[in-house]
Amino acid sequence: MEQNLVALGVILVLIVVVLVKTAVVVPQRSEYVVQRLGKYRTTLTAGFHILFPFLDIIAYRRSLKEEPIDISAQTCITADNVTLEVDGILYLQVVNSKMSAYGIENYHFAATQLAQTSLRSAIGKISLDNTFEARETLNGQVVMALDEAASNWGIKVLRYEIKDIQPPRTVLEAMEKQMKAEREKRAEIARSEGEKQATLNRAEGDRGEAIFLSEGEKTKRINEAEGRAQEILMVAEATAEGIRKVGEALASPGGKEAANLEVAKQYLNEFGKLAKENNTMIVPGNLSNLSSMVASAMATFEHVGKKKAQTEAEPEIKFHG
Repeated sequence: MEQNLVALGVILVLIVVVLVKTAVVVPQRSEYVVQRLGKYRTTLTAGFHILFPFLDIIAYRRSLKEEPIDISAQTCITADNVTLEVDGILYLQVVNSKMSAYGIENYHFAATQLAQTSLRSAIGKISLDNTFEARETLNGQVVMALDEAASNWGIKVLRYEIKDIQPPRTVLEAMEKQMKAEREKRAEIARSEGEKQATLNRAEGDRGEAIFLSEGEKTKRINEAEGRAQEILMVAEATAEGIRKVGEALASPGGKEAANLEVAKQYLNEFGKLAKENNTMIVPGNLSNLSSMVASAMATFEHVGKKKAQTEAEPEIKFHG
């Protein structure tokens, strides 16, 4: 009975060992490379698998996820002989587990070394000033060089990113001075452009003001000239109207007698003023001159009346320009 129990225990232990050796569960996004007697047999994908006991073994386990690999800082020399410290990070992914297992011994190490050499080669072709501006170009060149070589390793290089570019301290100080000078230059140009624009604006304003003032002065003078012309015209018309009315008054009955009386009265008034305003007064030798003066004035009025009558009798002649 005891022998049967021992035999049963041995059988159970063998079953457990067989199950441990043969039953395999592969996680999601992973692949296992199986060898039989040291030779590649198959690649197990995600799921439950049974191996042949004692003959099949899992030689390599590969993750199909994207893997980031840190690329340590290295010394690079630019085309203008400036030394830089550059580090980065590489992203790759296993696309063929069999080739990654048998195509190269250590694809992580190989990818790291190839990324460093490719980066040194790319930076050696450009100058220091272009290094900071050409990060995307450098990244693309590294990825292209790695991807071409890694195709035989069963991996895919997804991207490479430069993390930091560290030039020497002396170069940093020179770059800082250069940037400071460039900023001062741009500031000076901006100030000069502002002053230029301000001068142009002031000149334009002065020009506009002068034009407005001259236009106003011109309008003022035109208005004044028109006003003086209107004034002269109105005075002339009023004078002509007054002369006409005097002529009509002289031609009317009793007009001459009234004119004689008015002339005599004016003569006496002016003579009286002269006597008041001057200490010395010249008196006509013959006071009968008063009547002669009145007669002369009346003769003048009669002559004016005759000329007016002749003018009214003559046909009106108009000239058109």
